[in-house]
Amino acid sequence: MVGHGGPVAEMITTHDLGKTYGGRAVVEGLDLRVPKGCVYGFLGPNGSGKSTTMKMLLSLVRPTTGEIRIMGRPMRRSTRRELLGHIGSLIESPPAYGHLTGRENMRLVQRLLELNDDQVVRAVHTVRLHDHLDKRVRDYSLGMKQRLGIAMALAREPRLLILDEPTNGLDPAGIDEIRRLLKQLADGGITVMVSSHLLDEIDRTATVLGILGNGRMLFQGTRDQLLARSTPDVLIDTPEPQRAAALTAQWHPTRVDGEAVRLSGLDHKGTAGVVSRLVRDGIDIYGVRRDAQSLEDVFMDLTGGRGL
Repeated sequence: MVGHGGPVAEMITTHDLGKTYGGRAVVEGLDLRVPKGCVYGFLGPNGSGKSTTMKMLLSLVRPTTGEIRIMGRPMRRSTRRELLGHIGSLIESPPAYGHLTGRENMRLVQRLLELNDDQVVRAVHTVRLHDHLDKRVRDYSLGMKQRLGIAMALAREPRLLILDEPTNGLDPAGIDEIRRLLKQLADGGITVMVSSHLLDEIDRTATVLGILGNGRMLFQGTRDQLLARSTPDVLIDTPEPQRAAALTAQWHPTRVDGEAVRLSGLDHKGTAGVVSRLVRDGIDIYGVRRDAQSLEDVFMDLTGGRGL
């Protein structure tokens, strides 16, 4: 798909996107940039506006303000049907009928979307569900139900796949299965936007991250860019941590951490200054290191400790 003015690098862009309910802004001033062919991890605490945003992208909820562009084209009434034909989605629970088999559910999707047999077969094989199509869906495991929902979304051969919490309630094996599937889809050229409350899974799956807080974008970019926004604590190993902490506390907030002194918010120059002053005061230094920092540490800092 080519937008007006030539090829576009982003599958989704929004400008000043917002949604207000009863005078309360659920999403506000949102500028999404979802590159083509990536897994875009959409993170945020409960109530941050992730699901509302995804529903606006799918025209299930009408924005109060702003603009949505898919593949470079504005999402509006005149373009909605065509653009949605390139989007597959799984929002909330899989839309399957439990009393029907997987095969019967896929046939319903085929008729509804006017798909051919090959499209259905490819979708089912992509999620590795072909050996379970004759079971009733109510007898599926939760992971199988999620895979069936993704197969339904994939059957139309979309360029964009929007998934809201696809690993919710899955056991570790099911989570791993969905993670590998999402990577496989992105490798095949499908852009995947996925929200999750499992930060570790998003960390291992997504190539681009978007973090919401109170309806606003707190961060958007790669994992490395996210980690670079935060300065890890410095740990100074010394045989005299109490004395070193007392001296350091005169010019920088410090606390004792085992056999080390911990200092927050120091850049490289500041760290060198602290070490030099301790050495001048006769403190032996065994080692200086940055504390190991996880994506969760940075996320908690960004969201004020609210978590997911």
